[in-house]
Amino acid sequence: MITASTTAAEPVRRWMRVRAIEGQELALIGVTGLLWIVLSLVTDTFLTTGNITNILFTVAPIALVGIGMTAVIVTAGIDVSVGSQAAVVMVVVALLVRDAGLAFLPAVAVAVVTGLVLGLVNGLLVAYGGIHPIIVTFGTLNIYRFVALQIFGTEQVAGVPDTLSVIGGGAEGRLLGVPTAWWLTLVLAAGMWCYMRFWATGRHLYAVGGDAFAARLAGVRVRRRQISAYVLTGACVGLAGCVLIGSGGLVQQNVGTGLELEVIAAVVIGGTSIIGGRGTVLGTLLGALLVGTVSSAVTLLSWPTEVTQLFIGVFILVAVGVDLLRERRRSAR
Repeated sequence: MITASTTAAEPVRRWMRVRAIEGQELALIGVTGLLWIVLSLVTDTFLTTGNITNILFTVAPIALVGIGMTAVIVTAGIDVSVGSQAAVVMVVVALLVRDAGLAFLPAVAVAVVTGLVLGLVNGLLVAYGGIHPIIVTFGTLNIYRFVALQIFGTEQVAGVPDTLSVIGGGAEGRLLGVPTAWWLTLVLAAGMWCYMRFWATGRHLYAVGGDAFAARLAGVRVRRRQISAYVLTGACVGLAGCVLIGSGGLVQQNVGTGLELEVIAAVVIGGTSIIGGRGTVLGTLLGALLVGTVSSAVTLLSWPTEVTQLFIGVFILVAVGVDLLRERRRSAR
């Protein structure tokens, strides 16, 4: 016998089925691997330890924020304010480390809490404001940037001690020859992958993005899941800010500008559906790695830096096109 509750719950079950690895992820592995082979043949420096280390460190902050952004986009949301959030986090932490002598763990805690608060504001506005997430976060993008500039004052923050260098890009920030920031990214990504795959509340993120109305009828706390996704993104921004501070003793006023575009590109290229309901953290890691590989290739081949944006734009269009075709095919069944 089919009841109303059964009918409402079926779409949720459909969106809660998450495969271990998606076809687009396999394609990304193939494309990235092929690029690495080609670049190793045409350049002598691509497969050097220094270049690979540089790629992994450059990718780490993007992938860190992408972990949270994956959850946001899976719920059919988006957060274009992460660059401005990073600016607020970095100027606050940099000033505290420099002027108050904040140690490593307290500095990381301040960064994460600051990011959590900023993410919570976004989450509450999206969940209870009834406004499209891109409008909400575009507004907070400008508000957070204003707040950051007010804290900066008229000067950049210079002379920041190397308190956070253990997760920075220098020699101190390496473990077994690999950037500590990359290890941190892998650990968090693994935890988030398990959460979204095996925990009921993690699978609810897919249900919310697939059909929020049906998810609500099935007992999913839609607003709570939406808020948690934005809060998680804020926490990831806090960690990414610490990584960026650890790579140098200077925080400039334009810090974080464009970060949101790089993160969203990595998530979308990684196979997360821009309309929600589908995506994985593994795909985001692969998308970020592909973007980092292309950027490194353009530099090594002495091509104009604009070519990187061209390739990323093409990758995004292809990824979105494939996603829309897949969605049409599924709807036609």
